[in-house]
Amino acid sequence: MPRILYISNTANFSKFNLPFMRWFAARGWTVDYAAPDDERVTECDNHFVLPIARSPYSPKNFRAYRELKKIINAGHYDIVHCHTPVGALLARIACRNERKRGLKVIYTAHGFHFYKGAPLLNWLLYYPIEKLLARRTDCLITINDEDFARCKKNKFNAGEICKIDGVGIDLSRFKPANPQEKSDLRKEYGYADGDFILIYAAELNNNKNHILLIESLPRLKKEIPGLKVIFAGKTDGVTNQLDRIHELEADDIVSVLGYRKDIDRLFRMSDLCVSMSKREGLPVNVIEGLASGLPSVCTRIRGHTDIIEDGVNGYLFALSDPVMMESRIIALSRDSELRSRMSAAGVERSARYSVSIAIERMAKIYSRYMPVTN
Repeated sequence: MPRILYISNTANFSKFNLPFMRWFAARGWTVDYAAPDDERVTECDNHFVLPIARSPYSPKNFRAYRELKKIINAGHYDIVHCHTPVGALLARIACRNERKRGLKVIYTAHGFHFYKGAPLLNWLLYYPIEKLLARRTDCLITINDEDFARCKKNKFNAGEICKIDGVGIDLSRFKPANPQEKSDLRKEYGYADGDFILIYAAELNNNKNHILLIESLPRLKKEIPGLKVIFAGKTDGVTNQLDRIHELEADDIVSVLGYRKDIDRLFRMSDLCVSMSKREGLPVNVIEGLASGLPSVCTRIRGHTDIIEDGVNGYLFALSDPVMMESRIIALSRDSELRSRMSAAGVERSARYSVSIAIERMAKIYSRYMPVTN
């Protein structure tokens, strides 16, 4: 029976891999997963709990490497598919000997930490590691134009370099609500039909940069009658940002919901999705918002520029220009016809990111690395 192992330094990545894991399982493969135990992966044959830390400096990763190498050596896998920078670093080193017997290593880079405008430290640390380890990668998959072009131009020595349009989203789940459904959802969640609901679906951390929006809340509250803001995502270690909401006396318009499994329903009852990120690969939250019929206001960065066509299905603004961000949000709140046009364009754009297309693209890639059977 052929075998595949998925690896990441957060088990939360399993939700992106599930369609592909099911694809392998339907073909008789043993499907294993290796990740920290922050969320149990149930749709696999074995979930190996590893102490992989996000920081490459963490001493936990030495132990994680030793355990991962044992798993790989004992597992006799045909394919290892790794994700996340540290997970992929450990995996590609641990696979060195098994590759000699035919193991194939696939790495999906969900947005390199070195990018146009990235801090110098990111370039000094991550760029040489990724370029060096490319030679231990049979297939390097990128999900945005900038990363793909850089790998090609800078001659990353992977066996193959591909680009796909992200991990795919379920368009049967993320779709626009009709007026009655939207009204019913708002009543269910305690909002009024006349509210203007802005949603940011992302973990509250420094990179997601919620503080940029938080600092703009007083002006937005003044300019937009009925403004409501939803933050949906994990809130670990961000008490300073939550405190700032209180300091700005914006508690009455902001709901901090934490991690949600009903994000599709929250999108459908909202009017606008935003992303303040400093760095992205190809943001699923923005694609889900577009598929749900929401225009988007996003920072002008890699990943966002792959999805948002400025003035067509949303707006882009420079990280250094919060005033532009505010003006775009205010303009959209006052112009329902503009929102309607952008909504239609966003739904059309989102179709290229469907999970069915992603499975089709990945199946073609996987098939090139699957063992030949008689």
